[in-house]
Amino acid sequence: MTELEDKVRVEVGKVQDPETGQTFEEMQMIQSVKETAPGTVTVEFVPTSPFCPIAFKLATDIRDTAKTISGVEKAVVYCRGHAMEEQINDMTNK
Repeated sequence: MTELEDKVRVEVGKVQDPETGQTFEEMQMIQSVKETAPGTVTVEFVPTSPFCPIAFKLATDIRDTAKTISGVEKAVVYCRGHAMEEQINDMTNK
């Protein structure tokens, strides 16, 4: 894991799920963080339910948090295991 991947994993892990009050790290929602190009990170997460009503919000929270980290120019976020993952991914990564 690169230093940037480490920083991103730590910071997005601190984001809280508004429904449970737990962090994404506590809920083990972050599946992977990869630096796919210099300054670009890809984060994959799995919401707690395949029908989670706030999955789009969670995806944008992850993206917005990742983008605040020094060295991150672009953050790409992929939701996995959700009934609407394709739409969520398209909207989050426009």
